[in-house]
Amino acid sequence: MAIEYKPAIHFKHVDYSIGNLTILKDITGSFPAGKITTLVGPSGAGKTTLLKLCNGLLSPDSGDIYINGTSIQQYEPVELRRMVGIALQSAPMIDGSVYDNLALPLALKNEKLDESWAFSLLEDVGLGKELLKRNVKDLSGGQRQKVSIARTLVNRPEILLLDEITSSLDRTSLKEIEELIVKINQKYKTAIVWITHNLQQALEIGDFTWVMMEGEVVETGESELLEDPHNEKVQVFVKGEVG
Repeated sequence: MAIEYKPAIHFKHVDYSIGNLTILKDITGSFPAGKITTLVGPSGAGKTTLLKLCNGLLSPDSGDIYINGTSIQQYEPVELRRMVGIALQSAPMIDGSVYDNLALPLALKNEKLDESWAFSLLEDVGLGKELLKRNVKDLSGGQRQKVSIARTLVNRPEILLLDEITSSLDRTSLKEIEELIVKINQKYKTAIVWITHNLQQALEIGDFTWVMMEGEVVETGESELLEDPHNEKVQVFVKGEVG
């Protein structure tokens, strides 16, 4: 008997288009609370668009999205983005120090980040406190990504959205980020939704996986589905990616 998990995010017949171009078609399903869900599929499948719908960066044309059981429309944008954090592949930074970047979410609310809390955030992501005053221009790609993730943790989000955050990293940094995400999930029970093109990563890190193609969810389940998918299109996709 399958275990029923409380949904962190639930989609109900969600559609999204740009002009005459349909990006997402009738998306229905849930990302479980406290678990890691990986999102895979070919480029152009609509994965990033789906992620942006989850924290209000985009709004659906039709259908409903629920965050912890409440319609996303009931949340104020600032409240929603405190609850649903996002980290991107490019790890965008403002000019200045690591501290300046960590402090940004609070600075936007005219609040100050305590230095001891900043040290704790760095420790959470495996960085030394000596980096706090370093200019972000002097960080490696892996360090920038860790700072980007630490910045999302300032608001202690219940849900963390990740978009290809390891795709440009060397293998050592990639493994460090994977271990970090698992640690965050286990330590804070954060629900994680992770877009990745790396099917081995999706299989090893994910509790659950969604496979998207041409704006539709074509197969979902525990991440082991990637080893033996039922859908013929997914079988072809997986074979092409790992074969």
